[in-house]
Formats: sequence, C-alpha cells, structure tokens
Amino acid sequence: DGERGELVKAPVGVGKKSGVSEEKVVAALKSHSEAERRRRERINSHLNTLRSLVPCTEKMDKAALLAEVITQVKQLQKTATESATGLIIPMDDDEVRVEQHHDEDGTFSLWVSLCCEYRPELMLELRQALGSLHLNTVKAEISTLGDRIKNVFVFTSKKDIDIEDAESCQLLVNSVHQTLSGILDKVSASAEYSPRTTLPTKRRRISYFDSSSSSS
Repeated sequence: DGERGELVKAPVGVGKKSGVSEEKVVAALKSHSEAERRRRERINSHLNTLRSLVPCTEKMDKAALLAEVITQVKQLQKTATESATGLIIPMDDDEVRVEQHHDEDGTFSLWVSLCCEYRPELMLELRQALGSLHLNTVKAEISTLGDRIKNVFVFTSKKDIDIEDAESCQLLVNSVHQTLSGILDKVSASAEYSPRTTLPTKRRRISYFDSSSSSS
C-alpha cells in the first residue's frame, strides 16, 4: 500500500508542477502581447504626428511617409542654412568687406559689411559717411550678438558707371573701403580708451575684392 500511495502521489505532484509552468507561460504571453500592443500604439501615435506635420500624406504608407519627412527635413535645413548666410558675426575680428557685383542685366552693385564693437554713435557715423559717397541703398541688414554688431548693405551708384570700365568700378570700391576703414579706426580708438578693466583684443581684418563677381 505504501508503494501504491507513492505511485498515486507522484502523478499528482507532476500535475501541480505542470500547472504552475503553464500559468507562467500564459502570463508571459499575456505580458508580451500587452507590450507589443503598447509598442504599436506608440508607433501609430508617432506616425500620426508626422502625418499632421507633412502635407498630403493621408494615403501614404509608412515607408512613403518617412521618405517624405526626410525630404522635408533636408529642405528645412537647406533653407535655414541659406537664411543664415552672411549673418555670422565674427567675435574675434573687426572686419570690413567690400565686394563688387556685376549682374546679368548690366547693373553694378556693391556688397558692403562692417563688423565691430557697438557704439551709440556708430549708426549716425555710418549714415553720414555713406551719404557722402552718393550711393543708392538697395538693402540694409543689422545683426547683433552681445556687444558686437554687423551691418550689411547693398548699394548701387547714383552715377552711371560703365561696368566695362574696371578702373571706375575699382575707384568706387576703394572709396567705400576707405570710408568704412575710417569708421573702424574710430571704433578701435574708442575701444582702447573705454573704461574697462580688460581691454578688448579684437584683431582687425579689412578685405575687399578687386575682381568682379556676377550674380543672377
């Protein structure tokens, strides 16, 4: 009888272990299924967000949607780069640049920039100095960063200039260059005598282009 009792009890014990194992498997499968459901919900939520940001994506599948998003991001990066061109402010250099442009329609223009420490009287000096050169202002931009300021101008001459006459074009370039250099001298002198505990150590950089450049 004792042996029979052991034989009878053995299958019961095995059954209990099998039952526990099955419960664990069921629980694991349920947990995995729930995790997969949440993952799909997150993905669909992100895809819906992308669809709301990109136009005309109602009928796109996931691959097409992601490709369109990548294209849009690249275009935004390109636009941002183009918008920032020319607006970088040198922090270690006082800079003067004068470039001459000969457009396809025969227009002669000057692209001028001055970057230096800001002074309250700077804008008045610029207006007076450039006004004496008899130029038409086509475009003017001002950008600042801390106590640094960058002025960018596009000018055309009020006088008729033959763009084939390199000497006349260069004479105007030199005049603008000399005028801005004089303003930069005042800025540098003002900075030297300003009441600061630490004097600025800005390097001076003046550049202009002798060769003509065309623009569309």
